[in-house]
Amino acid sequence: MSGYTLYDYHRSSAAYRVRIALNLKAVEWQGVPVSLLKGEQRSPEHLARSRQGLIPALDIGGGTMLTQSLAILDWLDATHPEPRLFPADPLERARAMALALVIVADIHPIDNLRVLQRLEAQFGADVAAKADWYRHWIAEGLGALEVAAPERGFFGGETPGVVDCCLVPQLYNARRFELDLSPWPKLVAIDARAAGLPAVAAARPDAVAPVA
Repeated sequence: MSGYTLYDYHRSSAAYRVRIALNLKAVEWQGVPVSLLKGEQRSPEHLARSRQGLIPALDIGGGTMLTQSLAILDWLDATHPEPRLFPADPLERARAMALALVIVADIHPIDNLRVLQRLEAQFGADVAAKADWYRHWIAEGLGALEVAAPERGFFGGETPGVVDCCLVPQLYNARRFELDLSPWPKLVAIDARAAGLPAVAAARPDAVAPVA
């Protein structure tokens, strides 16, 4: 095999971000599924790749494994500069990073599978309660992003940038949990524009080999 190896789960929004970025940059890669539902992320094999037992992990060869989606996107930008995901200007880069972190740091960590499982195990949250929790935190973040969203193009300008790589998976998850997206029309429009790009479409969960 050639290219990079992405240890992946088709519905992981963090892995989805990386798939989009790899495709946008036309980097050759192959995915190896790790089932979060089966607990394969806690296997000794995967813990050797990621100390936290999280997805994604990107094997770039030479015994080097990268983890944490935003760090992977930053590395990809440094090593495969076109198209850019992060602005070159330091101020614009900081602004883009701040918007990406609304999703990566403020929405995703408290909505991911291990948190939902903990809510059920420790506090007895049922399916409805977990869904309400999930929708609440997505709505909090999307409200802030809508204010900053451009009327045309993408957060990254004419082509998707780091914020767009994070937004598309988050809206996918929002729809899975039946969140009404009508309050955020600019975000929905950006997502629709991104969906028309082959690189983004090829990263969709239903476009990669699913695992139970």
